[in-house]
Amino acid sequence: MTAHVRSPWMEKPTLAGRALKALTIGIIVVLALYPFFAVVGTSLATEAEISARGGLLLVPWQPTLEAYRSMFEGGVVTRAMLVSIAITLVGTLLSVGATIGLAYATSRPIVGGRALLFMAVFTLLFVPGIIPSFLVVKELGLLNSYASLVLPVMVSAFNLVVLRQFFMGIPGEIIDAARIDGAGDLRILTTIVLPLSKAAIAIIALFYGVAYWNAFFNALLYINDSDKWPLQLIVRQYVVNGAPLASAGAGDVLPPARAVQMAVVVTAMIPILLAYPFLQRYFTRGVLSGAIKT
Repeated sequence: MTAHVRSPWMEKPTLAGRALKALTIGIIVVLALYPFFAVVGTSLATEAEISARGGLLLVPWQPTLEAYRSMFEGGVVTRAMLVSIAITLVGTLLSVGATIGLAYATSRPIVGGRALLFMAVFTLLFVPGIIPSFLVVKELGLLNSYASLVLPVMVSAFNLVVLRQFFMGIPGEIIDAARIDGAGDLRILTTIVLPLSKAAIAIIALFYGVAYWNAFFNALLYINDSDKWPLQLIVRQYVVNGAPLASAGAGDVLPPARAVQMAVVVTAMIPILLAYPFLQRYFTRGVLSGAIKT
């Protein structure tokens, strides 16, 4: 009788194997966290210390908040942050609402549902170019307005497909029972489908929120007034391109000092860092389970 042979990956790892795994994970963690701590440390250092220690540094010897004070005193970053927050909140609400409506409609047997789904999936395969997109926005009269940052990207085909698959995974018996009781589509959506889809909707909202918060290219194309620029475009112009950061009121400018540049980067990262820990647990329980069911 042939003895059963276990696969190598089913065996209990040796001490050397566990040590190698721990070392590998430790190296990955260090490589992932080093840029973040270097940016934070540099933002808290003085310009003299940054120059003396070669640019980026992890632990400043004389930590100071002077870079943050200089950044917020100008008013440009504060205004840009308020613009980004408003665009992110309004855009996320509109996008989630539109995506829920389209996902529920295409997940039900309605007239024209397959055509709507085909048009949405078609945008995943053929993305419009910069010039056609600009011409459409211009013809609609959206140039130099905040609507140009929301309406052209209000519905993501990927998020629509994911949410539609989750809706289709909801047992049909529940919906049929609601219809027998006289419930219409709106009541079914609000009282049955949405409560059962909180995890998926939370993740979709996170996807939209991160996309709106990090977007800068549309603002670069459509917004001519620098007073309407979102925070990420300020980060690009000031940190990446090294352009001076104009101050509000007095007309003076902040030079592209390394500490202030890193302070702007940290300010742009904080909202996303605060949002992710509260929504991380929804990933495997929400979107993935809904996609696997179908």
